[in-house]
This record gives sequence, C-alpha cells and structure tokens, in this order.
Amino acid sequence: MDSGDIAWMLISTALVLFMVPGLALFYGGMVRSKNVLNMLNMNFYCLGIIPVIWVLFTFSLGNSADGEGFFGGDLIGNWDLVGLDEMTGNGDALLLMAFLMTFAVITPALISGAVADRMKFAAWAIFVPVWSILVYTPVTYWVYNGWHTKLSPEAIDFAGGTAIHINAGIAALALVIVLGRRRGWPTTAMPPHNLTLVMLGAGILWFGWFGFNAGSAAAANGQAIQAFVNTFVAGAAGMLSWLAVERIRDGHATTLGAASGIVAALVAITPAAGYVGGLSAIVFGAVAGAVCYGAIQLKHRFGYDDSLDVVGVHMVGGITGGLLLGFFADARVGGSDGVFFGDAGLLLSQIIAMGSVLVFSFVVTFAIAKVLDATIGLRVDEEAEQVGLDQSEHAETAYVD
Repeated sequence: MDSGDIAWMLISTALVLFMVPGLALFYGGMVRSKNVLNMLNMNFYCLGIIPVIWVLFTFSLGNSADGEGFFGGDLIGNWDLVGLDEMTGNGDALLLMAFLMTFAVITPALISGAVADRMKFAAWAIFVPVWSILVYTPVTYWVYNGWHTKLSPEAIDFAGGTAIHINAGIAALALVIVLGRRRGWPTTAMPPHNLTLVMLGAGILWFGWFGFNAGSAAAANGQAIQAFVNTFVAGAAGMLSWLAVERIRDGHATTLGAASGIVAALVAITPAAGYVGGLSAIVFGAVAGAVCYGAIQLKHRFGYDDSLDVVGVHMVGGITGGLLLGFFADARVGGSDGVFFGDAGLLLSQIIAMGSVLVFSFVVTFAIAKVLDATIGLRVDEEAEQVGLDQSEHAETAYVD
C-alpha cells in the first residue's frame, strides 16, 4: 500500500467507527424516552468490549486463510498477522486489523435495536462477546477466507451483506423469539420519542457508510470510487422508494420512512458496492426500499417483536442485496459475472452462502440466548420495564424537566 492507500484506509476506519455512535442515535431516537440511555449504552458497550477481544484473539481466529477449520487462526493473538513485527515498515496488516475491527464492533450493535426496551444490560454484556466469538468470528472467516466456498464456490460479498447484515438480522430474530414481546406490544403504541435524533443518526450512518463500502476496496483505486458512487446513489434511491410506497399505502411520507429507506438501501448495496456498475445501484436502492418496507409488516403477522425492525431492514435488506448481486454482478468492475452477464452459477452460490449463514447464526444465537435466559435471565421484570431501563438498569434519566 502506498501513502495514499494508507491515508484512505485510515479515514475509512474512522468513518466506520463513527457509524457506531450514529447507530446509537438512530436507535436511541426510535425508542421511548425512558429507554434512550439504555440504547446508547448497548451500542457504546460494543465499542468497549469488541476491540479488546479482537486484538487478544478474535482477529486471529477469524482471519487466517488456511481454509480448513471451523476457525481460521490461532486461539491467542497471532501477532504476525497484524504486522507488529513490521512496524518499521509500512504496517499494512496492522491497518487491515484496525479496519476489520470496526466491522466487528458494529455487527453486534445492530442487534441491539431488536431487543430494545426489555433486555437486561447484564445479559447484553455477556451476549455480545460470546456471540462475537461463536457466531461473528467463524462466519466472517467462512465468507472472506474460503471455508464456505466448498459449498458455494462463486459466492462474493464485497463489504459485509452476508457476514454482517444477514448475520446480525437473523441473530436478532433468534434473540427476540427467546426474549419475548415487550409488554403492551402490539396493542399499545410505542412511537419514536425523538425523530430529530433518528435523522441525525441516519445522516451519520450514511456518511460513515462511505468508509464501510468504499474502504472495503482496501485501496484508493477505481473500485473504491465505484463503491463510493454506488453507496451514494443507492441510499438516495432507497429513500425515494420507501417514501413512495409509504405515501401510496398510508397517505403520508414520513421522516422515519425516509431514514429507514436510506438504511435499507445501504444494507442492500453493501455486498455489491464494488461489484456492480452503471445504473445498478438505483435498482438495488429502489428494490430494497420497497421490499424492506413490506418486510417490517411481517412482524405483526407472525408475532415476533422486533422493536426497531432489525430483521426487516438488515436481514431482508442483506438478502435482497445478495440476490440482486447474483443478477447484476459485473466482472469488469470486480468479482464475478452474474446472470445478466452470462453466469447463473453466482446466483446459486449466493443463495447457498446466505442460506448457510442464516441457519448457523440462528441456531447458535438461539442456543446462546437460551443459556443466558436459564442462568441470569434475559429480560428485566415487569416493574423495571414499566419504569424504563434508563432508571432500572442505569439509574439515570436522559431528560430532566
């Protein structure tokens, strides 16, 4: 990597880290006022625990390219991988370790939106590192270092549609099934308490997503530029699509809908950001906005209480992007050709790769949740939930009259 590549990757790393407080604000504005500090704490806790275990051992476990084991590397920090012995040189591997660490941080943070208003902070504090070790680490190893290609030899994922968004989305579903519904849901209205925070968070997420996607080129090159443009255009198309569907169906185009459409589209373009060109990004964004809008209605039909629509936006958005990638991938941009460029094999590999992650993540997350529920308990009691988690879990109040 030359100095320009290093500078871009350092900036991208900071941008992805900035997405975590953005996500905290996005989720924090969507919950009721008595739970906003709890949501901020759940997200910022990921910024505390994940970097520590990442540098100790999870980076080593998930980022060796031997392509054989359940995990990829050594249990305890294989520092050769992160380039500490090369600090007199360019430190490329150390930079990659830092960049990937930000992805490891935000992935469990995404799950927090599904369990809002009712999960014990102590249970969350244990769940995050355990899930990161047992689910996130092997999944990222499979997706990016070759193990899963024995089943799906052509599957591609540019910046984490399968490894991050589908993984977190299906884990959220498993966790809320064990956790149960919020008291009063769905008969009691639980609207966002501060849409200003939601829009601020959405803007920060969109800003940080340029590092998330364009940074995944690992260089300041043409593929990074393509990913940057795709991220911009898809987010815009997703917002317009969600607002149009919302206006047709409900008669109103809402602030929350605009923010949700942006995020849904960004999720969908993530696996394809450096692999598609032309006007494909508009298709990804428009389809994701409409599909994810419909997907969030399913929680009422099936009765699972996904508080802030993590399943409908991240799991469904990730699947939508992964499937569209199977059609629109263009090897001239990067990766492989999809159906529209003469290769149907990619679509099949995408389906197998996403399906394997869906099954694995759901089963292991469900097991982790069950063990926690049987030991320390997953959710707060009725009185604590009624008072609010800011007071009952943190002894604090966000707003003072």
